[in-house]
Amino acid sequence: MRQAAVGFQCPSCVKDGARSTRTGKLPYGGNRVTNPQATSIGLIVVNALVWLAILVNGGNSSKLVDWLSLTPGGQCGATNGSGYYPGAITEAICRQVPGHWMSGVADGALWQPVTSMFAHVEIWHIGFNMLALWFLGPQLELLLGRARFLVLYFVSGLAGSAAVMLFANPQSQTLGASGAIFGLMGALVVVGLKIGAQMQQIWFWVGLNLIFTFTAGGISWQGHIGGLLGGAAVAGVLAYAPRRQRTVTQAVGVSVLSVAVVAVIAVRALALGG
Repeated sequence: MRQAAVGFQCPSCVKDGARSTRTGKLPYGGNRVTNPQATSIGLIVVNALVWLAILVNGGNSSKLVDWLSLTPGGQCGATNGSGYYPGAITEAICRQVPGHWMSGVADGALWQPVTSMFAHVEIWHIGFNMLALWFLGPQLELLLGRARFLVLYFVSGLAGSAAVMLFANPQSQTLGASGAIFGLMGALVVVGLKIGAQMQQIWFWVGLNLIFTFTAGGISWQGHIGGLLGGAAVAGVLAYAPRRQRTVTQAVGVSVLSVAVVAVIAVRALALGG
């Protein structure tokens, strides 16, 4: 999920998030945070550590890339390291080519939809993603609170992975935090519309990143669009839940979305494995 997002600010969103009631609750039910940068910094550190581990283990040629990246149906690598065999769609055929089989979600690598969200190889890739997280994350954590922000981030990333499972080449490898980052953009759009914010800057940056998604090479448009829609859906549940029984409504709504995303991944994995 490679992308080149850069940050923008939603002053109305930040202002709305800075308000809290006497109970210390944020506008959408979250607990007020004293340091809205903390969670984003933590996520950045995790991404950086994984990137460094990949870097010191060979970069693109690291086995960590094969293990952490999202490969829907598995991939047959050439034994001479020259690439992979597009026609070797099963492990049995891969052994006959000959080649070495790199497991995908369909044959048991169930961790990949999550681990791929933290894996990067090129420095520009992790640089752009973490810069975007640094700009977008604190704004949303200030508005939603830490727990809701983390739910937004991970469900968006999983939604991006689900879209890759459905629409990408089953033998392709996808990695990066871009699905989650696009989810943060989608959430800011929904929240901005909800509070009547000035949307010009938000629309500009979302539009610019979408143009980049569909015009630059090596970009997983599936992960970007899946993350964008997933983030918008989660934000819709959080922002538009009725004040009465808000927490219950949010929990049920986000749970339904999460189960749906996981179900898409599971069903597609079973279909590819069959």
